[in-house]
Amino acid sequence: MTHLQAGLSPETLEKARLELNENPDTLHQDIQEVRDMVITRPDIGFLRTDDAFILRFLRARKFHHFEAFRLLAQYFEYRQQNLDMFKSFKATDPGIKQALKDGFPGGLANLDHYGRKILVLFAANWDQSRYTLVDILRAILLSLEAMIEDPELQVNGFVLIIDWSNFTFKQASKLTPSMLRLAIEGLQDSFPARFGGIHFVNQPWYIHALYTVIRPFLKEKTRKRIFLHGNNLNSLHQLIHPEILPSEFGGMLPPYDMGTWARTLLDHEYDDDSEYNVDSYSMPVKEVEKELSPKSMKRSQSVVDPTALKRMDKSEEENMQPLLSLD
Repeated sequence: MTHLQAGLSPETLEKARLELNENPDTLHQDIQEVRDMVITRPDIGFLRTDDAFILRFLRARKFHHFEAFRLLAQYFEYRQQNLDMFKSFKATDPGIKQALKDGFPGGLANLDHYGRKILVLFAANWDQSRYTLVDILRAILLSLEAMIEDPELQVNGFVLIIDWSNFTFKQASKLTPSMLRLAIEGLQDSFPARFGGIHFVNQPWYIHALYTVIRPFLKEKTRKRIFLHGNNLNSLHQLIHPEILPSEFGGMLPPYDMGTWARTLLDHEYDDDSEYNVDSYSMPVKEVEKELSPKSMKRSQSVVDPTALKRMDKSEEENMQPLLSLD
């Protein structure tokens, strides 16, 4: 075991060896091979190329050198292309802070039985008058940056549960294909995290319709890990034990405290509320949509037939089973 693996438990070390092809004898050589590829992309400013940083990209791509480098390049390219998103990229930024305090994202205290961190989002908490969807995305990316410092999570990964209860059609109308594409590029294509499952619960028909729109932009591996549970929490419990879930998800724990993760990041500044005007943010959603308009997208978007959506059987939606197993 090298010093780069010092933060891993014996169980996680074995998991890294078996599942991620991590070999302590070749670890430094693996890292150097990725680092040597940096010169092939002079158009990108690689702000970090230290061993520990490159290692998280290797783990995210199971030590396939070129795939790890491509992810590393996309990480910095995404930040170059969306500079305004990463200005004042800190927990005390007013927009990020408001999103964090409303639970975007939340994190459960207990890991799942695979050692994965469980992130939760309660979509209806979004207050459109106080912060933007871009602020929520920034808060999620900032949180992942903090969490991915833990080498255990680099290997074991994350699970995400999104509760769509009481999420209105008006709120959903802001989830444009362009905005969703920005989120997909930031989370799926440009961040070194392993997501073992993304669970939708209590989703209304219009969220299912949105999923139909974004599905073509998701990698096959991502699609296989998305589960649409509807109101069927029993299917969620088959994958995540209710003993570690809060009561909102039919679990045995008390209701989730939305400020839990925000207090961790903000510490003593949690209660210091400053004024924030959503209109003052330098990268409004409309500009994001302009830059990522359908014409600029590489792959065509799915078209949802509104008349078909109206005919959707509500009971069928509510009892929808997970699409695929995690195994």
